[in-house]
Amino acid sequence: MPDKALSLPEIAALLVLMIEAREISNVELKERHGLTLTGKPRQNLNDLKLVESRKEGRAFVHVLTDAGWACLTDELRAGIVIPQRSGSAGTALRAVLSGLQGFMERSGHSLADVFAENTIPATTMSSDAPAPAVSSNDPAPSSATPTPDVEERIRAAYRELTTKPGAWVSLTKLRPLLGEVTRARVDETLVRMNRMPDVNIVPEADQKKLSKEDRDAAVTIGEQEKHLLWIEAR
Repeated sequence: MPDKALSLPEIAALLVLMIEAREISNVELKERHGLTLTGKPRQNLNDLKLVESRKEGRAFVHVLTDAGWACLTDELRAGIVIPQRSGSAGTALRAVLSGLQGFMERSGHSLADVFAENTIPATTMSSDAPAPAVSSNDPAPSSATPTPDVEERIRAAYRELTTKPGAWVSLTKLRPLLGEVTRARVDETLVRMNRMPDVNIVPEADQKKLSKEDRDAAVTIGEQEKHLLWIEAR
């Protein structure tokens, strides 16, 4: 947490950037949330390395940094101070933030886990719309998006390792069963699967039990190393 308490406009900006979990311009911030990040609040958050801002055309574009995610986690844990004069809206916000912190403590999820799905674009192409033309000069499609094949291999490996429905499986045992799939592809798929209602990936509660192999096999989700996979029985 910063040595000096953040102002309410700065806290509000951090919370909105947390919810968006992506780069967003002042124009879109104004349209979607009725605020902008400018002047002294922007400069202070930039100086504290909590937010990165850059000029795109005539407007600033902002994104929450890893330090910003960590700061909000600490602020939530300590209890974000909402002025009493903020009335019923402030009371409701305090209740929501308290509930969010309680959920994170119970589930082992981080803020990035909770809000990562908001990186999905707000508008998607209609199924009736023609596919965009691909030029021979265009770069090849990125392989960053995991394919269903990798997800199915993870699910099959999980089923192979479980002795009873709904058991927890160590990623140390799961990774060797995925063959030639790269570490990056597996990690990307695990991060995506962790947002699904039938999947949960958590840290080992007793960190002293972890071997070097367990730590090497962990997947980083949000700000945590996670070691155990659970998939609901079908």
